[in-house]
Parts: sequence; structure tokens; C-alpha cells
Amino acid sequence: MLVVTCLGQFMVLLDNTIVGAALPDMQHRLDTGLSGLQWIVDAYVLLVAMLLLSGGVLADRFGRKRVYLSGVAVFTAASVLCSVAPSVGWLVTGRVLQGVGAAALSPASLALLVAAYPAPQARVRAIGLWAGLSGIGLAAGPVAGGVLSQAFGWPAIFLVNVPIGVVLLVAGRRVLTESRNPDARALDLPGTVLSVLGVGTLAYALIEGGSRGWTSPVILGGFAAAAALLAAFVAVEGRHPAPMLPPGLFRRRLFTVSNSAMTVVGFALMGSSFFFSQFFVYVQGSSILRAGLQTLPATLAMVVVSPFAGRLAARYGYRSVVTSGLALAGLGLLALGGVHADTGYTNVWWRLATVGVGFALTMSPLTGAAIQAVDPREGGLASGISSTTRQIGAVLGVAVLGAVVRARQSGSASFEAGLDSAFVVAGAVTLATAVCTGLWLAGPRPTPEPAPAPQQRPDLGAGRTP
Repeated sequence: MLVVTCLGQFMVLLDNTIVGAALPDMQHRLDTGLSGLQWIVDAYVLLVAMLLLSGGVLADRFGRKRVYLSGVAVFTAASVLCSVAPSVGWLVTGRVLQGVGAAALSPASLALLVAAYPAPQARVRAIGLWAGLSGIGLAAGPVAGGVLSQAFGWPAIFLVNVPIGVVLLVAGRRVLTESRNPDARALDLPGTVLSVLGVGTLAYALIEGGSRGWTSPVILGGFAAAAALLAAFVAVEGRHPAPMLPPGLFRRRLFTVSNSAMTVVGFALMGSSFFFSQFFVYVQGSSILRAGLQTLPATLAMVVVSPFAGRLAARYGYRSVVTSGLALAGLGLLALGGVHADTGYTNVWWRLATVGVGFALTMSPLTGAAIQAVDPREGGLASGISSTTRQIGAVLGVAVLGAVVRARQSGSASFEAGLDSAFVVAGAVTLATAVCTGLWLAGPRPTPEPAPAPQQRPDLGAGRTP
């Protein structure tokens, strides 16, 4: 059972990084521009971000095994559709369906694991293995994407999901045990729909603004529609009896600051890594395979450092570790803004590794801070919201930093100059967030423990009759 749940999460995280390595090949074979590549990435991330919380609710209400296997089936079928897509439009459609499947199977896999290991010690070990195998998928993505794209073309990066999915469906039906929560909260359908439409419309306006013109009626209307939809979402969440994103949680400073910082982590990390392979291929002239290997220091550093981030936060506090990590990542991104076509790789890899180490130090402590800010019974919800805010940041990061590159190119700057500006913007936003967390990311004051009752001196005359 442990292997089945871990392999599902491995497949999801592998897809997060394997696509980035194949983007140059997609651009060449599908004859698309930067906006097309942005949609290929953001279509998937958007659906994961907006449906992740609902996926967890569905798993609790209707059965974790059922939702997990349904998610695997949708993800696998969508991978086949992506691999045979004849155009960007079909590929984006497949990516949307992949996002739906991932949003179902990812929370269900962890819920199955938690239900199968009720003993605290066994549960901690199982979750550790789940996270470790997931991290391997994250690190393997750039290399696997480079190898498969170079040898067989970009469709191969999606076909690799098919045998994994088939194995999971066959094995899952036999070894997984059904479980559900009879007291699970109701699904917030209006909030889910409004969040998808609101963030999706905002992403559309940001991605298409560079090509259609920022003052065109379509783009201005897109921004206005996004604002109206997100305002409606806030209003609905305030009145819904079981909102997907309870507004009351954001009245707690620790919760608000940690999730705001997590949004920036997603923004800067995903927004910058979107361009890593493109930099090596289009600016430095690397092959797709070599570019995949060259981006490895960032993901490898995250996999190595992430397991220690929680321990450091427990010892030194959330504020110290998160602020240091954001500062380190911000400086690494600013340093990437100074690389050029003739910059040797020995002067590039350490910048990527610095970014990876910095962000690895932030994610686990930020999730821990969000969980600490709420009632223990709301810990699962807080963790889900933390993941959701990171994914929302990722959607906006790809859209906004892509807009920065397009804006520079429209002013007759080179693609290289546009990338430099995007990395600098990401670094500046990350450093500004480090300042904010240094000032405001403080947990609630610990409640002083009651003084121990004074011990009574032993009665030396015990046993004697008065």
C-alpha cells in the first residue's frame, strides 16, 4: 500500500519538472511562442491549485481509494491525450485534465497513508517515505525530460506516465483499503468554480496582455472580470457554511504572513524555473539533454536540503529559517540576472543551487507556521491551503515573469535581456518578502507553563501512630 500511494505522488511531482525540460522542443515542434508555453505550464498548475482542497474533501466524503484511483485514471488518460496532441490547444486541454487528475490523487494518496498508519511513529515514517519518494520525482524531472525529449521528442515525457498509471490502477484495486470520514465537511462548489474562473481569467489577461496589448479591450475586460470574480469569491466564502478557504483564518497574523510568503515562493520558484531550460538552449546554445542536466543543481539542492528545513525551524524558529531562506533565494535569483551567453557553467551552477537551497529552507517551515497558527483540528485544512497558495503563486509567476520578458522584447531587447529582467524581478520580490517575514513572521507567544506544585517534604514519621 505504501508503494502505491508514494508512486502516485511521485508521478504528479515528476510531471511538475519534466515538462520544463521539454519546453524548447515543444516550442520548435508545435511552432508556438512564449504565451503558448506559458499556457502549457499554467493550465496544469491552475487546476491543481484551485481543485486541491476540493479533492481532499471529495476523498474524505466519497472514499479515499475511489477518489485516488479515479484521479490516477484521469491523469493517465490525460497523459495519453497530451502525447498525441497535434496542436497547442489540444495539449493545453490535456494539461487541464492532468491537473484535474492530480488534484484528486495527490490529497487522496496522503489521506490513504494517514488512515493506514494510525500509530504516530509508523505514520511519521510512512509520511517521510512518501515525501522522500516524491522528492526523487522532483529531482528526476529535468534529467528525464532532457533524455526523453532529445531521444524521442516531447510526447515521450507524457507517455512515461502511462505504464506507471496502469500499474497503480491494477495494484491499487487489490492492495488499497477504502476509508472515508463520515463527518467530512461539504464541498464548496460555488467557491471552487469562482476561484478557478477568477484566477484563470487573471492568468489569461497577464499571459495574453503582451501579445494583444495591455490597453486592448479584451485584456482590460479580462482584468475587470478577474477582479469581479475574485470579489464574488470572497463574498461567497464569507457566507458559505463550509468554505474551501475560511476567511476567519486570515485574521490570524501568523497564518496570513506564512501563506503570503508561500505565494511568493511559488511565484518566484515556478516563474524562474520556467525559463531555466530556455536560457540554456536559446541563450547558451545547449542541447535539450544537456540543458536538462544543467538545471539539476536547483532541484537537487531542494531535495537534499528540504528534509532538514523542519528541524532547523524547530530549533531556531520559523522567522529565522524562512527569512534566511528567502534572502538566499533572492540573492541567487539576482545573481542569475547577471548571467549571459558567454558565462561559463562553473559560474552558473552555484547560482541555481543557491536558489534551490534558499527555497528548500522556506517551504516546510512556512507550512509548519500555517499549521501552528490554527486549531489542531484544522491542521489538515491549513496544510492544504498552504499548498494551494504556493500553486496560485506558481500560476502568477509564470504569467507575470513571462509578461516581463515579452515587455522587454517588445522594446527591441533580446530574449537574453528579457530573461535577465525576469530573474531580477523574481529576486527583488523574494528579497522584499524576506524583509516582511523578518518583521512579521512571529508565532504566538508561548503560554507559560504553570509552576509545578511544591513537593511536600517526606513525613519522616510516617508509619508511626499519632
